[in-house]
Amino acid sequence: MSFDVAADAYDRYMGRFSRQLSGQLAALADVRPGQRVLDVGCGTGALTAELVTRLGASHVVAVDPSEPFVAAVRERHPGVDVSRATAEALPFAAAGFDAALAQLVVHFMADPVAGLGEMRRVTRPGGVVAACVWDFGGQRGPVSPFWNAARALDPGLEDESERHGAREGGLQALFAAAGLVELEVATLSARVEYPTFETWWEPYTLGVGPGGAYVARLDADRRDAVREACRRALPPAPFVVTASAWACRGTAPAT
Repeated sequence: MSFDVAADAYDRYMGRFSRQLSGQLAALADVRPGQRVLDVGCGTGALTAELVTRLGASHVVAVDPSEPFVAAVRERHPGVDVSRATAEALPFAAAGFDAALAQLVVHFMADPVAGLGEMRRVTRPGGVVAACVWDFGGQRGPVSPFWNAARALDPGLEDESERHGAREGGLQALFAAAGLVELEVATLSARVEYPTFETWWEPYTLGVGPGGAYVARLDADRRDAVREACRRALPPAPFVVTASAWACRGTAPAT
């Protein structure tokens, strides 16, 4: 899945949720001062910002395959070493980090076992690899209300529930397949209030992620139908969307 969109568009689509997960994921990974930590699939920098707060910019390295996102993180966090790369081909030597984290990334990896394996490779023995993904399989992702409404109009629609790790136990299985040990699972949560329906709907028109790509493919009449189906499915404004993510922490074994 490509995220070749403006950083501001992604922030409006997912930023308020992802920022709430960042501290929870860093805590699960036991990120602490003095460590050197890699943010894999940094996006527009929600987790990067949390790591900078905990460690200082010089101790944080970040990568993402999206050039607009890389540019945004470089601008927002000038002391962070940010480069363009995929999780499956990290441009770093083995055992160079105390921890490697991936927030809301594994479900978009082309090969999640390879991506997590690369995170294990660049983490020192005994170091931590941690990741989280939305619980799309349990209908608890922030975009689950959108997919439920759209699928009512288009029952054959492919949503995000089958993405890598998006069902209970899936992320843990990927960690195990990537050779990580001492696995620990957790559930993270986020909560966002929307003052109006339009505030909720507008980010879906920006072409971000699978939901935005789906809306962009629709003609005007079909787009209006999906919008109104979403309006009927959501509570009257103002309303709150609560989302949950599966998280897993593993240890890089001695080689």
